[in-house]
Amino acid sequence: MAEQQPVIIKKIKKGGHAHHGGAWKLAYADFVTAMMAFFLVLWLISLTDEQTRKGIAEYFQDPYKASLMGGEQMGERTSLIQGGGSDTVSQDQGQVDKGKTPEIRDILPEDMQNMSAEEIAQQAENVEKKQLENLKEKIQTKIDATPELTELKEQIKLEITPEGLRIQIIDAKNRPMYQLSSAKTEPHIQLILKALAPVINELPNKISLNGHTDGRPFPANQKGYTNWELSSDRANAARYELNQAGLAEDKILRVVGLSSSIPYNPTDTLDPMNRRISIIVMNKKTEQHIMQEAGKEAAVTESPQKTEEIKH
Repeated sequence: MAEQQPVIIKKIKKGGHAHHGGAWKLAYADFVTAMMAFFLVLWLISLTDEQTRKGIAEYFQDPYKASLMGGEQMGERTSLIQGGGSDTVSQDQGQVDKGKTPEIRDILPEDMQNMSAEEIAQQAENVEKKQLENLKEKIQTKIDATPELTELKEQIKLEITPEGLRIQIIDAKNRPMYQLSSAKTEPHIQLILKALAPVINELPNKISLNGHTDGRPFPANQKGYTNWELSSDRANAARYELNQAGLAEDKILRVVGLSSSIPYNPTDTLDPMNRRISIIVMNKKTEQHIMQEAGKEAAVTESPQKTEEIKH
């Protein structure tokens, strides 16, 4: 009897291709999103004027030109994004404002909008001078209201100068501010500087500290140490006291020793008043001048007197 062959039945199931059946939905969503963005851009462009559209077109043609080259056709900006910005001042050939930058114009009071750069600078200088005058009055009020300082008020001189507000702390015959031939501070000047520090700190202006001595020669037994070193060390000691009393370190721009070269009393170089510390709350013009001069002087060889001033 012959063996029966097994019967194999193959059944093929047809499905809905689930593994890729939803791909068209993603493609359609991307298409709809792109179309919506496209029509949104068209709508936004339709709301702009001709000059703005011109600025946008120039930016996309050469984005770097807006920030690197500027020119008549460009908004006067340094940012790539704002190269053709609508907040610049429009002219027939583009957005440009050569007189004042748009950022400054935006913050100017209405009565200063049409001022020239020179007039705006003068206004700023007047405001700064008024602030220094107010600082002078505040210091004087504090001196008058503090009994300990009232006793020393004859040794505190306040004066508005072309450099700013000058505060001079001078010696008296029987009340020196430093120990004899030393930069060690006495309690009197410590008290004054402690009172001045928080008041000066209220303004952003930087300060300069100048040390002065009288014309009496320094003792010969101190070889190599003269009134130049003494005046510099005394100015630096005053800086230290101000910092300890709360004056910000970055507010001090210069500490200088001037020896007896600029006497308070030129007719008597030995007058105790010639021994003093000058604190100058500088205006911006003086501050910029010092910064520029320091940059130039650093590259050349100076005389011993100049070198001493820069070093300290």
